[in-house]
Amino acid sequence: MKAMIIVGARPNFMKAAPIITALGAARSGLHRLAFGAQEIDVVLVHTGQHYDAAMSDSFFADLGLPKPDVYLGVGSGSHAAQTAEIMRRFEEVVLAEKPGVVIVVGDVNSTVACALVAAKIAYDSNGSRPMIAHVEAGLRSFDRGMPEEINRIVTDHLSDMLFVTESSGVENLHREGVAGEKIHFVGNTMIDSLLSFESKADQSEILDSLGLREGGEMEMGRGGVPRYALLTLHRPSNVDERGTFLNILEGLEELSTSCPIMFSAHPRTRKRIEEFGLERFFVAGKDGAKGIRLLEPLRYLDFVCLMKHAAIVVTDSGGIQEETTCLGVPCVTVRENTERPVTITEGTNRLAGTKRERIREVVREQEGRAGAGRIPEKWDGKAAERIVGAILEELEKKKTEIAAL
Repeated sequence: MKAMIIVGARPNFMKAAPIITALGAARSGLHRLAFGAQEIDVVLVHTGQHYDAAMSDSFFADLGLPKPDVYLGVGSGSHAAQTAEIMRRFEEVVLAEKPGVVIVVGDVNSTVACALVAAKIAYDSNGSRPMIAHVEAGLRSFDRGMPEEINRIVTDHLSDMLFVTESSGVENLHREGVAGEKIHFVGNTMIDSLLSFESKADQSEILDSLGLREGGEMEMGRGGVPRYALLTLHRPSNVDERGTFLNILEGLEELSTSCPIMFSAHPRTRKRIEEFGLERFFVAGKDGAKGIRLLEPLRYLDFVCLMKHAAIVVTDSGGIQEETTCLGVPCVTVRENTERPVTITEGTNRLAGTKRERIREVVREQEGRAGAGRIPEKWDGKAAERIVGAILEELEKKKTEIAAL
């Protein structure tokens, strides 16, 4: 039996790493591992959807991921072009390797593209194909304008095993008619990674390098570190529309006058700042100056350290809503919806939309709420163990069925 694990974008790395570890596959190359009476080969495929090699390499190193067995090198493109190219290249890999299960994570183009290939492929005249396992299934924003929402829906309805992070996912899948025996409420592998590497992230020197250890007269924040905020923005709907981007930045002006805001910005976002003439919102320097400071994209461990000690996090990322909930850090999500409602009902997250006044209002409400939420059910660092156990049980069942034919 053979398991093929797909990663394509950086959030996938954090979700896949614990599964690979749970499979005992923390070394490079195709290899054979024993699970009691079972034996399984593990193949790691990197589609190259996020094509910054240096950043990918740093995440692999931080997470202890093995070197990918297969690198497709797809790169950028429109949603259609990128999805099609992943499918074209991945099909060759599946036919060559013939895995018993294809494990896809998250909601990026690589997720849906590889699920489509696995669902349509035929190994023989009987139409044999791999089982499809979707990790992080069932999440819904109910906003079809989000490309990720389309990816989530399609992947879930192609999958044979659906691994859910929160109870809302179970409810969503039941409502959509997914058979109950396919649904497994296991917890969150992104939180597995966070808990596994939190102590290592504490050793990061990022706070020193940004001048955040010594804040002079700055107000003290979390963990005895001078008070600062953390900002991430990447959604095209937020950074590719000048009016929306301007609203968000104006909504953060009040916060930026009270503490520094560290903005880990993608090169594409920096380009938009220049194109839209928004440079006035940003400051330079490492002396704890108030205002929004642009940072280069950060390594995983550095980002976790910066997030853990922030007084407040402002983001449009799904995963960061979950990580801040686990860390007890107040989070403001500049979106009109979230596919992760447990971060609001139980966690530290609040929706602010993208209008300046509402952002200011929610930021004021969230300041000082550190530790106010609670960690959701099964976010205990053992999600990957549950996933691997369920997959191996299903593979063994299929092997028995084949042997009986």
